[in-house]
Amino acid sequence: MRAFCLPMRWLEHLEEGLITFLMAAMTLLTFVQVIARYVFNYSFAWALELTGVMFAWLIFVGMSYGVRVGAHIGVDAAVKLLGSRAARVVSSIAAVLCIIYALIVTFGGYQYVRKMYDVGILMQDLPIQSWIPRMILPIGFALLAFRFSQVLWRLVSGKEAHLLGDEAEDALKLKEDEPQSEVRK
Repeated sequence: MRAFCLPMRWLEHLEEGLITFLMAAMTLLTFVQVIARYVFNYSFAWALELTGVMFAWLIFVGMSYGVRVGAHIGVDAAVKLLGSRAARVVSSIAAVLCIIYALIVTFGGYQYVRKMYDVGILMQDLPIQSWIPRMILPIGFALLAFRFSQVLWRLVSGKEAHLLGDEAEDALKLKEDEPQSEVRK
């Protein structure tokens, strides 16, 4: 079991590191662009396109990260009215549907990227083939399918698993963790 967990931790660290890097790089690039534009009256023509590419990568990697940490929100009022077993069945069905959807988009994304590769179009402002940054589409959805598969496995095996985040529960936990303020005199 430990041998299986090691690659998962590596993937989790890669995912978190990529998200952190993309957010920092986007912030830094945007800051440099603003300074260059308003202080030096100069603009990097490629900065907006690169920021857009990094933002797309952030979104597609962030989707699977959100599933992994249970951060996605949704309407689950009806599921909460069900018993534990029925809620698990409904959540399992939802997870299967999410996996199917992610696999369909993975396949469609691969076809799209393959056509972009065949055509050989360059990015508008960056001197790279446009299929390279678009590879995140099938990669991101394949990772999303993998994360939903992990959720499905935890649901089916009876381990604790949530398909959606629970905002009310999270808010109550945060409220409990807050230090009690002293009574003002």
